[in-house]
Amino acid sequence: MAQETGRNSEFDPADEPQGEGTVRDELEEPGDGAVEDSDGDIEEEGAEIEDRPVRFHVGTNLKFRRLDKYLGGRFSNFSRTRLQKLIKEQGVNVNGRPAKPGHKLNSGDEIDLVLPPKPVRELIPEDIPINVIFEDEHIIVINKQANLIVHPARAHTHGTLVNGLVYYANQHADQLSTAGGDFRPGIVHRLDKNTTGVMIVTKTDTAHWKISRQFFERKTKKTYLAVVHGVPELTADCINQPLGVHPRVREKYAIRPETGKDSITFYEVLEEFRGYAVLKLSPKTGRTHQLRVHVNHIKHPIVADDMYGGKVVYPWQIEDREPAVEEPLMARVALHAWKIEIAHPESDERMEFEAPLPDDMQRLIENLRKFRKI
Repeated sequence: MAQETGRNSEFDPADEPQGEGTVRDELEEPGDGAVEDSDGDIEEEGAEIEDRPVRFHVGTNLKFRRLDKYLGGRFSNFSRTRLQKLIKEQGVNVNGRPAKPGHKLNSGDEIDLVLPPKPVRELIPEDIPINVIFEDEHIIVINKQANLIVHPARAHTHGTLVNGLVYYANQHADQLSTAGGDFRPGIVHRLDKNTTGVMIVTKTDTAHWKISRQFFERKTKKTYLAVVHGVPELTADCINQPLGVHPRVREKYAIRPETGKDSITFYEVLEEFRGYAVLKLSPKTGRTHQLRVHVNHIKHPIVADDMYGGKVVYPWQIEDREPAVEEPLMARVALHAWKIEIAHPESDERMEFEAPLPDDMQRLIENLRKFRKI
């Protein structure tokens, strides 16, 4: 029986909801909100705060002394929640030092901050390929490609999966659910930019809330495939390690025993090679970057995941040849959302959907079978 330990004990189950009724899959993806996790809502990878520095001095007529309320009054086009988040991320300095939302201001204080970009005001339909696995009047099940952010966020207002979904719906005289917010139509859960695989998109708000509830109550079943460096000592185990925002790098997540949120991942070794392994990952929670952090924690990072210890893999490395100038076999995180099982929002029938491996990951595994067989 698998044990739960701090080091080599790790299992993996699925996502959880993010802010406004969405769930984030790797686990892009979820955040705190209607369902369950993902970064209270930190957006997809690459959603950096726009570089718009502002510096000014506090006047003598202080209506609000709290920093967050003061900024809310001065920058009324931004919500207080958004400004508080900016302050907590140390994006606001008072007299040259980072301040907290409740910091009491005095006349003459110097404030400098970097304002986030203006909110997206409209969704532009874009002809982005949508690989449909299944579709009816309630849901669309897709196989998401790599290098695609799920929905518009700060620095990414175009070229997202949502832009493609809006175009697809228009072409088919169809609709998408609106329960997730104006700029996340149809989105119930998310995958990271470079994670491929199966995603559920909803057409009606009823379907949205029913499936969101399944994620929240952990009644969905998600299975990922990953190619990792090295071969785990245990052929199957559970990783039970709490996750939170990295203490120094805000784009990253880390094991945080004292302050992190419960995070559980089950893994099973499907294939072993010299120096590599194919893992089946089954997340029970859906924290941001959960799978990537968890497998790195047991010293087996995902291939090409440079944020969490993985390395890009070239043919000469797999074939044990001299170094050569070649295109990599795997230039993005070797993680694929393979299967998902849900109860259909209308019939309540249990349904399982599967997304075939993308070409780059399939090619990597075939090369490992050919040159790295044990």
